[in-house]
Amino acid sequence: MNINENFRYLHMGLPEDILRRKLGGDFEGAVRLIDRRLQSPETPEALRRCLTAEREMILRLPGDYPFTREQALARAREKIPDFTEEEFDERVDSGKIGWIYQKGEMRFFDRFFETLCKTEPGFAERAGVVMRGVESAGKESYETGELKRCIRKMKGEGGAGRRICVQASLRIKDELFVPGMKIRAHLPVPAECPEQTEITFEELTPGGRIAPGDALQRTVFWEEEMQENHAFTVRYSYVRRAAYQDTEQMKGEGPQPDFYTQEEAPHILFTPYIRELAARLTERETDPLEKARRFYDFITLHMTYTYMPSYFSLENIAENCARSFTGDCGVFALLFLTLCRCAGIPARWQSGLTAEPDFCGAHDWVQFYVAPYGWLYADTSYGIAAVRAGDEERRKFYFGNIDPFRMTANQAFQAPFTVEKQHWRADPYDNQVGEMETEERGLRYEEFERSKQVLACQEL
Repeated sequence: MNINENFRYLHMGLPEDILRRKLGGDFEGAVRLIDRRLQSPETPEALRRCLTAEREMILRLPGDYPFTREQALARAREKIPDFTEEEFDERVDSGKIGWIYQKGEMRFFDRFFETLCKTEPGFAERAGVVMRGVESAGKESYETGELKRCIRKMKGEGGAGRRICVQASLRIKDELFVPGMKIRAHLPVPAECPEQTEITFEELTPGGRIAPGDALQRTVFWEEEMQENHAFTVRYSYVRRAAYQDTEQMKGEGPQPDFYTQEEAPHILFTPYIRELAARLTERETDPLEKARRFYDFITLHMTYTYMPSYFSLENIAENCARSFTGDCGVFALLFLTLCRCAGIPARWQSGLTAEPDFCGAHDWVQFYVAPYGWLYADTSYGIAAVRAGDEERRKFYFGNIDPFRMTANQAFQAPFTVEKQHWRADPYDNQVGEMETEERGLRYEEFERSKQVLACQEL
C-alpha cells in the first residue's frame, strides 16, 4: 500500500492519551506514545494506519505555527507600528489569527499577517500592502474590472473563452542538493475535460513523462540522477471556455443520478453534524438546485476566508469548517461538496490554477449535477470574496458558473498520480503546485522552490 493511503484512516481517531498530548502541544510525548502503539502487535490495523499518518502530521505541525505572541505582534508592527494588543486579541478570538499550543504556550500561524491583508481592506491599507488576484483584490481594481467585463460578456453572449499560456517550474533548494542524488518531480498540467481543449505542451525539461489526459490528477513526471541542480519546467497552452447558466431561471426536474454521492474518508464524511446541518438548511425544499443554492448561500454569506496551514495537518476538513466558519478555497469547496453529497446531489472536485492576465494562483472549486442541466459550477471562495467587495451580482454568478480564467489539473480529491510518489506527498489530497522527492523521503514545501506564471491570456 502506498504510504499516502494511510490518510484514509484518519477518522479512526487518536487514543485519548495521545490526543491530549497533541492538543496540549506535547508533540514529543505524542510521538513517543504513537511509537509504542505502532510497536505493539495488539494494535488493530485500521488504528495502526491512522497512527502512521498522525505521527507524520504531528512532526510537521509546529512548522505552520512558529510565532510566539511577542513575535506575532512584532510581525504585524513591522508594517503597522500602532497595531495594538487589543486588535491582535480581537482577531484571535474571531478566528482570523490561527494558533495551537506548543508545550502549553500559544503559537501563532505563520501566514496570519497575509490573511489579515487579504480579508481586511482596511488592514491592508494600513500595512501598505496591495493583494493581487480577483479573490484578494478590493472593490475597484484592474482584476475586478476585467472580471466584471468577462461576466457581462458571458451573460450577454452566453459564454466567454480565453487562450492561455502558463509556465511552471520546480527546483530543490540549493542547500539540500547533493550531486548524484536522484530526484523525482511532479508538476500539474491541464487535464482533458469539456471546458478545456487544444492542450499543447510547448516546452518541457528533457525526460518529462506526461500523464494521460483523463488522469484524475494529471502531472508531468521526471526522474533524474542530478549532477547539477536545475529546475524542472513545463510550458503549456490551452483554450478555456465557460458557458453561462442563469440559475435563477432554472428548476431541477426529473430523477437525479446517484453517482458522486458517496462518502470518501477521511474528509468527505456524513457525520451526525453534517447530516443535521444539511437537513436543516434544506428544510421544506425538494428542488436539488435550490438545495445546492442554500448550501452555497450558507457558506458565502456567513463564513470568513483565512489562509490555512498545510492540508497535510488538517483533520475532518468539511466538518471542522462547518464548526469554525473559517477556511480557504479548498476547505469551503469540500464543505459544499460534502453537503451536496449528503443531500443526494452529485458533486465532484476540481482544482488547479486561476490564470488571470497578471496573476497565477492555486485554487479549488466544485462541480455539482442537477438534472436536466447536467454539471454546474460553484466557487464558494470567489463568492465570499464578492461579499467582501460588496458585489452581490458577482456572488450570485459563482453559483452555477465559473469564469474562463482557470486551469483544471485535478478532477478528484485525494487521487493518486499516474506515477505514484514513493514517499509522503507535501499535499496528500490535492496537487496545485507540484511535488518532489528523493530516494529517501518526500520533500516538504519549504524544501523546494516553485514558480508559475501566466505568459499569455488572449480573449477569444
